[in-house]
Amino acid sequence: MKAILMSAAGSPDMLAMFTIDKPELASPHHLRVKLTAAGVNPVDAKLRAKPVYFPDKLPAILGCDGAGVVERVGSAVTRFKEGDSVYFCNGGIGDEPGCYAEYTTVHEDYCAASPPGLGLQDCAALPLVLITAWESLVERANLQAGQTVLIHGVGGVGHIAIQLANHLGARVAVTVSDDKKEGLAQGLEAEKIIRYKEEEFVQDVGEWAGGKGVDVVLDTIGGDIFRRSLKAARVGGKIVSLLATPLSAEDAQLARLRNLTLCYELMLTPQIMKLHEERIRQRKILEQGAQLIKAGNLGVLVSYALPLEKAAEAHRLIEEGNVSGKIILTIS
Repeated sequence: MKAILMSAAGSPDMLAMFTIDKPELASPHHLRVKLTAAGVNPVDAKLRAKPVYFPDKLPAILGCDGAGVVERVGSAVTRFKEGDSVYFCNGGIGDEPGCYAEYTTVHEDYCAASPPGLGLQDCAALPLVLITAWESLVERANLQAGQTVLIHGVGGVGHIAIQLANHLGARVAVTVSDDKKEGLAQGLEAEKIIRYKEEEFVQDVGEWAGGKGVDVVLDTIGGDIFRRSLKAARVGGKIVSLLATPLSAEDAQLARLRNLTLCYELMLTPQIMKLHEERIRQRKILEQGAQLIKAGNLGVLVSYALPLEKAAEAHRLIEEGNVSGKIILTIS
């Protein structure tokens, strides 16, 4: 089969096409999937630059997001049969083969049936960002109807989080950087849109939230945006960050003074730590997401659909940081 291999850490040029054997089933509970597309996420580029989780497992196939058709099932598989369409987040961080390939293998418990009405290519863009947004807003922040939430950005996680927050009945504010992203936020029905490069989002969102700050902040950017968000959340509010931004002593004192709950979200934790039941819980999030898609309450924006051999170009695009929605690699 054709696969993109990362032979060493470094620039996007470390990604190259090779012909290798199809992966064998790792257990009787595994499926082999003929992939239709693979999602490209910022974590892929970070792991290419520095493979922090399994640095001794090179060469590796990156890409944890995939969708395709079951080609072979293990002898103990009960949830799927050959010919079923599935989507999943699995592999791609060095422990198991990822999805930048024509075929991959995955445990049946980590797969969800692809959502009706959504093409398999688009399905490949969804798993990591859907699970991340869900865990952030539902499980970490316990976002409730009527609460206010500030979501930073309309990238992969951000544009899904806006839709999920709307579904939960929250009032949604979003920070954006340009006209294109403002238009996307409007299309996603964000109530308050702030051009953070031109406006002071702490003041603007505070006024929008009745002068007290928002109940929840979802930080997808980190750095100074995260630190400033300490003042955008109300006293007793919650901040969920996808980035490991160090807190200065002054930041920590401010968070303590305001009685903030600071949460971190890394949806790869169950895979990194081999937590089987947690992986099943995440699969159930994909199943719930499929129901939202079926009901017309959730969609995914694919901004770039590049052929598999253009994986290096996809990484360059994602490292530029200006992509709205998602990038996928299509696999013929």
